[in-house]
Amino acid sequence: MNVNVKAGADGEWFDVVNARDQVVGRELRSVVHAKGLWHRAVHVLVFNAAGQVFLQKRSMTKDMSPGLWDSSCSGHLDAGEDYDPAAQRELGEELGLDESVVPQRWLRVEACAETGWEFCWVYRLEHAGPFTLHPEEIARGEWLNPHEVTRQLTCTPTAFCPAFTLIWSRLSPTLT
Repeated sequence: MNVNVKAGADGEWFDVVNARDQVVGRELRSVVHAKGLWHRAVHVLVFNAAGQVFLQKRSMTKDMSPGLWDSSCSGHLDAGEDYDPAAQRELGEELGLDESVVPQRWLRVEACAETGWEFCWVYRLEHAGPFTLHPEEIARGEWLNPHEVTRQLTCTPTAFCPAFTLIWSRLSPTLT
């Protein structure tokens, strides 16, 4: 049975995982989110040669955190998918990048309330763009210096996705 095929947000299947991030079942996206089941996601932070990070402002049509600032790209793993291919796929889907090399794994985040009960791998990629932003996913994007991201998170924390806020808090001491 092929459950990797996406059929829109309501028809997406996710792997449900246990506390050790081991697959214990599969369930529809809507059920996973409604029940707060542990599942998997990736975040990719794209930096340019000047050290600026590209952040996306999520589309207002997104079912989770619409209109909030987030990682350069992020997304759930499809059922049966591993983290690295998901990172490559999300780079293509959201930023229009055809990456033949998997971005560098950078940080692993355990499932918690801030991540929406997602185990996350955070990746780092150096790329100058240009990007082709997927309008259903991303309203717009912006290059920011790391210290500016930290400042904006301090001044207006509710403008950012909770998972991104958690990720940035763990990475920012090495960036600013």
